[in-house]
Amino acid sequence: MNVGSAVINGQIAEAVIERAVAGDEMAFARIVAGHHEDMARIAYLVSGDLDVAADAEQAAWAIAWRRLGALRDPTRLRPWLMSVAANEARQIMRSQRRRSVRELTIDGPGSSLAPDRSALIDLANAVAGLDYRDRTMIGMRYIAELGSEAIGRELGLSASGVRVRLHRLLGRLRKELGDD
Repeated sequence: MNVGSAVINGQIAEAVIERAVAGDEMAFARIVAGHHEDMARIAYLVSGDLDVAADAEQAAWAIAWRRLGALRDPTRLRPWLMSVAANEARQIMRSQRRRSVRELTIDGPGSSLAPDRSALIDLANAVAGLDYRDRTMIGMRYIAELGSEAIGRELGLSASGVRVRLHRLLGRLRKELGDD
């Protein structure tokens, strides 16, 4: 089975997950191939630092390998992985006590440069000003393209609570960016 046949409608096939839980490294490699980019994007969004994002993603995969057997619902694999990556990025940032001025990069994992670089810098600054939980929620919604129910399960919120919070966050970002 190649990587492509392990993914059905954006989801890793349950049999692949079961084999990975049983210790099949090739099955786990298929999971990594299916979710690597989204985990890198989430970690970057949370941390705002390419090096931290890379470290967080590697740590997240190690955790996923060890704890995959604790995942009770295989359909929740993707949101669970995104949550692990976000948590690892936050933990690394906390341990490094990054309180100094950061250099913003505007060409992170998977991004394409917009024609208006100043607008992109403004957006990066506005998102960087959000707290960890808000950046995680935005990343899970707009990078991983998860629905409000999946995000809510991972963050301990109701689906309607996620929608309301996202609506308020986007309103706040629009206001800050002068895009009312």
